[in-house]
Amino acid sequence: MRFLLLVLCCLAPLGSRGEVQLRLIHLVGEDPLTFDEFRLANAAGQRVALHRLDYLLSQFALRRADTGDWVEAGDRYGYVSARQGRDTVTLGKPPKGTYDAVRFTIGLPAEVDASDPNGYPPDHALHPEVNGLHWGWQGGYIYLAAEGRYQSRKGGMLGYSYHLANARNAVEVVVPLQVTLPGHRSIDLSMDVGKLIAFDFDRDGNSTHSREGDPIPEKLTTALRAAFAFREARSDRYHEMESLEQAVPAYGSPHLLRITKRFPTVALPADNPLTREGVQLGERLFHDVRLSKGHEQSCASCHQRSHAFTDPDKQLSVGVEGHEGKRNAMPLFNLAWKQRFFWDGRVSTLRDQVLHPIQDPLEMNASLEVVMTQLGQDDHYPAMFAAAFGSRAITPESLAKALEQFLLTLVSQEAKFDRAARGEERLTPQEQRGLQLFVTEYDPKNGLYGADCFHCHSGNLFTNHGFANNGLDASFEDIGLGKVTGEAADEGKFATPSLRNVAVTGPYMHDGRFATLEEVIDHYAQGVKRSETLDPNLAKHPELGLELSADDRAALIAFLHTLTDERFLQTAPHAFTTLNTQHSP
Repeated sequence: MRFLLLVLCCLAPLGSRGEVQLRLIHLVGEDPLTFDEFRLANAAGQRVALHRLDYLLSQFALRRADTGDWVEAGDRYGYVSARQGRDTVTLGKPPKGTYDAVRFTIGLPAEVDASDPNGYPPDHALHPEVNGLHWGWQGGYIYLAAEGRYQSRKGGMLGYSYHLANARNAVEVVVPLQVTLPGHRSIDLSMDVGKLIAFDFDRDGNSTHSREGDPIPEKLTTALRAAFAFREARSDRYHEMESLEQAVPAYGSPHLLRITKRFPTVALPADNPLTREGVQLGERLFHDVRLSKGHEQSCASCHQRSHAFTDPDKQLSVGVEGHEGKRNAMPLFNLAWKQRFFWDGRVSTLRDQVLHPIQDPLEMNASLEVVMTQLGQDDHYPAMFAAAFGSRAITPESLAKALEQFLLTLVSQEAKFDRAARGEERLTPQEQRGLQLFVTEYDPKNGLYGADCFHCHSGNLFTNHGFANNGLDASFEDIGLGKVTGEAADEGKFATPSLRNVAVTGPYMHDGRFATLEEVIDHYAQGVKRSETLDPNLAKHPELGLELSADDRAALIAFLHTLTDERFLQTAPHAFTTLNTQHSP
């Protein structure tokens, strides 16, 4: 019963002592911003690449919805670097209430702009070695630096350098929103970078340092005021990156994960720190059919995001040339916490795992040597590998590292269950009954008639990351973990998957034998088959099964649906879907 009390307690609202953070998300329209690639286009039809986008923020305030008064955040300053992934500013602890707008300045008050930069603490946003935006001996700061290259109508690729500076050019931005405090801990705003590169560089000029009489600063000011929009307010709290043991990358810009504090801290690979360049490269590779023989399939073919990266409606996944595999495709999320991979646990690292399907004759059936050669002949991949890992050479190791980086970013943590845990939503009585059944043992002698799910699917990750014989068969054609370890005690054991997103990851079990959640519940209630390696938590149940009524079973399924993370399922890839040799990425 102690576990039941802990879970029920977690559904009480979180405390309100945390500071509120403002987070800036950089987009082009609705697509994530990418650097150094000519994927952008301005109104003049010029292809544009962005190399740098840095800016300083100050004079934060929130507007009370009831009175219209502005509540100032005090002397707080923010340095935002889109390339470095530095995107968050702490606003402090505003008073309780509902707020309908946020106000901030891109730039600094005149007296702060003229202050001595050498007096700021080493980690301060205005320290010149932190932001790289101080003019040096000339005095003053650059408020915004947007730099890159563009395709000139005059021929060739030229550079542009827009530096907004001087107190007269500070830009006040007001963004309508809806935030309630205490409760919301993070405010997400987007900046549409496409609005900043809308200039015709050949006509308007490709450089500004905000001198008197320069028309570009005024246009930049207008564009900046229109570029920001409210995305959402969050109530979750997130681990600091330091607690995730993220190493400093030798190449590229850090990719900052936002992992809820309701999940355990996790050690990310010390020899493969996440970078924006590495993650983007890994995602591109994940969708590239050139990783398979005959260019028939990509990793995404059998791991579709809308189904939590599983292969919907296929009991056994089908590889190239129509070869049917031996097992059902596993979902791909929250992989940073896994210690063994595949249904039988035959691989101990994600980096090793990603190379197996490429070479498996029943899956992608490709030669790594051929894959490396083809990727090396692509117009973009060598430069992308160089940006991510410091070398244009494409090797199995760098391919695996890139895929590993992308897969580690697939964190699912925002289901209805999570919002209920933060006090934002309430579970329905049926869902609450399902939760109670989920975390209650079946022990009639002590008056307990639960479904006993939590032993294997415990905690906020909804898995113990173990291996178990869950009573599918009395004898085994596929012995699972037993084949890997050679131990008779492991025969019939398979990985315990997370139940997050379980409503969309069918068919179920390692061999996909159950098409629906109803069939899964029926199995555990009355269909468990006895064998010597049956999990003890199932073996203790009577042979006639659990006394679960139709209403109980419906309640369990209703609760399982609260684990679906719609945001995770709908997040679009960065800039592409499936790649092929006819359309170079």
